[in-house]
Amino acid sequence: MSGRLRPLLFTLAFAANLCGWSAIAEQGSAGGTVTVFAAASVKNALDDINAAFTKANGSKIVTSYAASSALMKQIEGGAPADVFVSADIDWMDYGVQRNLIKADTRINLLGNRLVLIAPKESKLGAVAIDPGLDLAKLAGDERIVTADVRAVPVGKYAKAALERLGGWAQAERKLAMTENVRAALMLVARGEAALGIVYETDAKVEPNVKIVGVFPADSHPAIVYPAALTRDAKPQASAYLGFLRTPTAITIFQRYGFTFLAQPAS
Repeated sequence: MSGRLRPLLFTLAFAANLCGWSAIAEQGSAGGTVTVFAAASVKNALDDINAAFTKANGSKIVTSYAASSALMKQIEGGAPADVFVSADIDWMDYGVQRNLIKADTRINLLGNRLVLIAPKESKLGAVAIDPGLDLAKLAGDERIVTADVRAVPVGKYAKAALERLGGWAQAERKLAMTENVRAALMLVARGEAALGIVYETDAKVEPNVKIVGVFPADSHPAIVYPAALTRDAKPQASAYLGFLRTPTAITIFQRYGFTFLAQPAS
């Protein structure tokens, strides 16, 4: 990936988010609608859960998927959201500290794993993810991709893991950053990057990539997805947040590879 591609990705993402805000604002005014801002990595599972909730409850779900950092900044800027599902604790903490989140509704919902991926047709075999890992050498003349290591949860986990394993300095020179984990996944799937660091659940839903290594759980902060109601959540949003802990939702989350962390609804 050329150096010019990085700002282009952020520009396109920003434009897309502006369009998304407008659509959500229009739809969010409808009665019985719950607006959910959720980390990009939960899209497949949450799409299925939303359909199940609408069938059972009748409320319409409008969902915006993006990096947790971008979503929380949108909420802070006044974007309409009833529920926030983050891919890390930090951005939920950020919302709580600024009174954007109803702290007493917060739950640690899901867990995940960090993995190293390559294009499906890559000749690269299993990679030992251990101290001394040199991803730059493995990537050769090509790029390593993950989401923005300064703000996006998966990028922050990736940087922490590489620093812990002693491979950050080498990897940083070949690192290309995207606006969210799904954008990184797509670059590897299209063969535009030799390696990517994403969540295990993302890799499992993309047939054009393969997992070549799993990062040790102790090489980075625990991957936790908290969920909560926003400060201005509509009353029907409470039923949706509760639905995320039902057997129906748990089964769907687990089918997509997430670890369920919350207390199941009774």
